[in-house]
Formats: sequence, C-alpha cells, structure tokens
Amino acid sequence: MTSLSTSTIAALEEMLQNSARSAPADFMPIYLSRGIAQEQPIGYLNPEFTHYLHESLQKQSIPLIAIGNDRLTIQSGKPRELSSSLYQLAERMRMGGFIPGWRNEDFAWVDQNGHKYFRLERAAFRTFGFRSMATHINGYTKNNMIWLGRRSETKPTDPGKLDNLAAGGISADETPWVCARRELWEEAGVPEQIADQIEPVGRIHMRRPIAGRGFHDEQLFIYDLELADNFVPTNHDGEVSGFIEISLPEAAARILADEFTSDAAFVTADFILRRNK
Repeated sequence: MTSLSTSTIAALEEMLQNSARSAPADFMPIYLSRGIAQEQPIGYLNPEFTHYLHESLQKQSIPLIAIGNDRLTIQSGKPRELSSSLYQLAERMRMGGFIPGWRNEDFAWVDQNGHKYFRLERAAFRTFGFRSMATHINGYTKNNMIWLGRRSETKPTDPGKLDNLAAGGISADETPWVCARRELWEEAGVPEQIADQIEPVGRIHMRRPIAGRGFHDEQLFIYDLELADNFVPTNHDGEVSGFIEISLPEAAARILADEFTSDAAFVTADFILRRNK
C-alpha cells in the first residue's frame, strides 16, 4: 500500500481511462481487404501525407495498393508479397520525408488471432498508423521503490524523458517474453537469471495522433520485476543516460508533471495503482 492522495489517485485513473484515443476525423483510414465483405481498418494517414501519396501512386502504381478519395486499400496477399508492396510504399513515403528515423528493423502486423500478415520497417508503422507491439518492464523493490531510466538526449523520440526500467519495440521475429528479456539486458544490465523472473501482468493499448508524424497505435505488454535492494541498473546500448530509484508517490508526481514518455507514464501509473490496492 502506497501513500497517495485521493486527488492523485483520481488523476492517474482518469489518465488510464484515456489511453486509447480515436483517430482524428480528418485522418484517412487504411483498410486491409480480403474481399468486398471482409474489410477492416488497420491504420490511419495524417491528411498532411495524402496529397503526396495520391500523386506518387498516380505516377507509378504498387501491387496490392490502391488509394481513393477517402481511403487507402491494401489487398490481402501472401505475407511476403504484401510485405514487398508495403515496403515499396514506405520507401516512397521515406523519399517524401514522411518517415524520419528509418531503423532498418522490421515490425510485424499481427491480427487478433495472432497471425502475422506482413512485416515492415518499424519507423513506417507510426506514419501509416499500423498497430505495433512493445514490452515495458516495471523494476521495483520490496520497500515500494521503483527504478526508472532516463532516455538518452540523442534518442529520436522523447529524448531526456523518464522511462521504465526497460522498454522496447517487439521486432517481427520476437515474442513479448523474448523482447522483454533482451531489453532488460541491453537497457538495464539485468542478467538472464534475474530477467527470467519477470511477471506478466497485462496489456495497455495506446492510441494517439502524433503532431506532424502520424498515428501511434501500440499494444504494450507489461511485466513486473522485483529487484534486490542492492541491484543497480547499468545501461549497455547507449539509449539510457542514467537511472533513478524513487518512491511511488514521487513517481506519481513526476507523471503528472509530464516528465515521462507517454507510454511509460501509463505503464507506471498502472503499476502505482495496482500497488495501491
């Protein structure tokens, strides 16, 4: 049980209720089509991107891709063929300056049944509003202290913001569990025998527009990890500038002061509220 004021608890609860926002009305939906009766929206395009994309596809078409006045349609195909077409589309958008921070790392788009339909450069997922996946790990001690990392100032997104002990995108060939253990070593120096003790506690669906970028749609797979009092995290990949160990009330105050990345704020708020019960 933590010592949180009623107003703080209410603020954190209200924040968590608004984790998944709808796409703005002027964003163009992207549909995956398996036939006339089987279409589903899988992404959204910022209206700032659509004129360029219209012109590009009129000059040179891409297999399985069609754009109209009110939608972009992707015809379903074999995963390799679909991935090839979407990579061509992403390269066009990259040439137009609409996909910054190209990583040469693939994410996979996975349906509600766990099937992977295509893989694509991770930086393109936000541009197209495709749903990606990530893991976040809350590192805590028995006396209700929590470890937080501070993102490197050289990170392309949210430099200098507070983050969870470890967090990262799930690549196309990873499971959430494998990703969590990898990130724990790379970002916080947690050895395998300790990382094996992570406890899966749930998921948070994050959806929000990103000004000038696109639409962030991501399933966050959440894990808790109890750490010994004498454990001190050590970063290995250069993505974290340092770590702090603070109480849960202080973490709550820093969340409400907007010191966290958006995703880490929700994950940490969820952890605080669970520990407050």
